[in-house]
Amino acid sequence: MNEKGGGMDSVDVVVVGGGPAGATAAEMLARAGHSVVLLDRDGRIKPCGGAIPPRLVSDFEIPPELIVARISSAQMVAPSERRVPMPIEGGGYVGMVDREHFDEWLRVRAAAAGARRITGTFERIERDADGSAVVRYRAASPAKEEAFGEITARLVIGADGARSAVGRQNVEGAERMPFVFAYHEIVRSPVASKADFDPRRCGVYYQGVISPDFYGWVFPHGATTSIGTGSAEKGYGLRPAVARLRATTGLDRVETIRREGAPIPLKPLKRWDNGRDIILAGDAAGVVAPASGEGIYYAMISARMVAEAGLATGDAPALATARKAFMREHGRVFWILGIMQTFWYRSDRQRERFVAICRDKDVQRLTWEAYMNKKLVPARPAAHIKIFFKDLAHLLRLVSP
Repeated sequence: MNEKGGGMDSVDVVVVGGGPAGATAAEMLARAGHSVVLLDRDGRIKPCGGAIPPRLVSDFEIPPELIVARISSAQMVAPSERRVPMPIEGGGYVGMVDREHFDEWLRVRAAAAGARRITGTFERIERDADGSAVVRYRAASPAKEEAFGEITARLVIGADGARSAVGRQNVEGAERMPFVFAYHEIVRSPVASKADFDPRRCGVYYQGVISPDFYGWVFPHGATTSIGTGSAEKGYGLRPAVARLRATTGLDRVETIRREGAPIPLKPLKRWDNGRDIILAGDAAGVVAPASGEGIYYAMISARMVAEAGLATGDAPALATARKAFMREHGRVFWILGIMQTFWYRSDRQRERFVAICRDKDVQRLTWEAYMNKKLVPARPAAHIKIFFKDLAHLLRLVSP
């Protein structure tokens, strides 16, 4: 049941935020026998391209009906309008989900595991006489008047996004998280022949006219399509940029269903917990991949690690093991992607060279293998060396784009 009232309560864990990270942590902890409350705002849909790799589907037992499209290629578009196709070989794919339905399915699964859902807005964490965390939240009453609730918890998991209120109030450094602000429009997918559109292809636009420091995207979701961009540049006009992207691709003539915007973190926080009884997961912990902006898989795997650390309730030092485990498994990938974004996204001249590199079949093969399996591929040392020297030649401008 999805509760909307207030009242005093006491549970093992309160999870603030019901996106992929929060719902995953709530399900895992409830399934382990803990009493769990999942507190989530009403009507929240995060702007997101909706891409998930096959590894997420298998690791988290996602049913096939939630995958609204299977992408078999990407098209990289340079500032010069040069187009580089990147097909996925060997039957691989990028799964596309609609966050409105995907997130709710995860929340329902958490509830089926025993988590109790409450719709409300987190306000703050206070302390009772024993020093326990008291989560205070605001919810709308049936009479549409403000109602307040309080829940005492042994552990609080903040999975409430890049500008996490839980984090900013309770975890050192969370208030300084760097982020890109993303904006997208969900539109009715067109007939492929009437626009620069293929229902099985992602379009990725590395153009300063679309974003000065990120990229634009056209991601098909079956009946609908996400068109968006992002930037860390304060005051940059994201809506006009998306309008330009829609005009360029011929998608300005299709129906707009909804518009959404939200911050996307640029790097993992240096610490995720308060050393006591509060820990962050997902976007709140900063686990969105640099350069690509991919976050769903990393949100869910970070939540699993946070839940595993949280299972040792009463052992405060155990909370720090979640971040250590995540960075041990994924830190190198984040580091490489961060360097890539720094070098290749800073100007149209660099973006042109980056798209040129994407023509290389070794680059394409290693990129897709790393994406689908969520790990660097050590089995092709010759290809890695070859790519390194090609990258170096482009960085030093020893070759033309």
